[in-house]
Amino acid sequence: MNLKIICIHNYYKQPGGEDIVFQAEVELLKKFGHTVVEYIEDNKQLDEFHYLKNAVNAVWSRRTQEQLRLLLRSTKPDLVHFHNTFMRISPAAYFVCKEIGIPVVQTLHNYRLLCPKATLMRDGNICEKCIGKAMPWPSLKYGCYRNSKSATAVVTGMLSLHRWLKTWQEKITIYIALSEFSRQKYIVGGLPGDKIMVKPNFIYPDLGAGEHKCDKALFVGRISAEKGVSTLLEAWQQLKEIPLSIIGNGPLDAMLRQKAFINQLSDIELLGWKPRNQVLQAMQEMRLLIFPSESYEAFSMIIVEAFGCGLPVIASRLGTMAEIIQDGHTGLLFTPGDPNDLAAKVKWAWANPTRMTEMGKAARKEFEKKYTADKNYSILMEIYQKAIEINKFKK
Repeated sequence: MNLKIICIHNYYKQPGGEDIVFQAEVELLKKFGHTVVEYIEDNKQLDEFHYLKNAVNAVWSRRTQEQLRLLLRSTKPDLVHFHNTFMRISPAAYFVCKEIGIPVVQTLHNYRLLCPKATLMRDGNICEKCIGKAMPWPSLKYGCYRNSKSATAVVTGMLSLHRWLKTWQEKITIYIALSEFSRQKYIVGGLPGDKIMVKPNFIYPDLGAGEHKCDKALFVGRISAEKGVSTLLEAWQQLKEIPLSIIGNGPLDAMLRQKAFINQLSDIELLGWKPRNQVLQAMQEMRLLIFPSESYEAFSMIIVEAFGCGLPVIASRLGTMAEIIQDGHTGLLFTPGDPNDLAAKVKWAWANPTRMTEMGKAARKEFEKKYTADKNYSILMEIYQKAIEINKFKK
């Protein structure tokens, strides 16, 4: 059965994993013969408008409603799949779908509906103070979003209004959580559990496993506090004999370079940002991936990409990392924020190359079992069919 689907996404100013997932999912649907219409906004356009106008539109965009209403009536889709509505699209878009009677699927790429910052972190630590509150006032108190109380007020206003309107409970037909861990957090936060289905992200196309002949460890990610960069550097003071390549950029770039220089970490290679094809090539060549994130991570594309390349992962025993990685089978887990435990795990991995090779092969099998395009498509179709059936029943 071929469907007509409107896929909706609001791009961020800084491109990220959500954008990659959106593009991959659109291509996947087209590959299987579905008609896909894209409705896209870009937060880069925020600079063209006054702050107050942007703030109002983030809460309720009448422009989006008008445009989407025309699009729905002209295309008559079977369903609408939302990825991100923040900031230019706004949750007002759901109301148009409900008005016309179109089922709505919403992917929960992050924790925005629970936390204005979307990360469930504050000052480098896990923070769940806003979960379950009708108004997420703790975030307003601390200015969590962009370290600004005025910017945070916009997000808390959006969340509070739509909680009061029961938008999240009544206007979305089915939610897609990327992991069971994420699903459970959202249930605690007030979303109806029977509306949340789990579908992980996927890799498309599949480049296959690499040969891993380069004797280096690899870190890929944003150079920021929540990604565990400080823990990584502290650990590597005990691992100076093991080469480490770091791919990525972010707010802690200068700190990273300074500490690496001061501590004479000559075995650390700082490569900066690299396009995805070069990242995947590095994953196919190196011996292991270090993923020391200290946040819950709604879902890590980097870990799944490593699995696809047959690269074992050493990651924090936290959130979805502990769900995705089987300790001792597809990688190793260490105590979050503990550089000594991370160093110990890396030393063991380096001293046991045969076992790590076996873990890499197991990681590749796990990828083939759960994270291929074909497997993902099958789950996505089940979700779409359920959303369509629920919508028919309610009519």
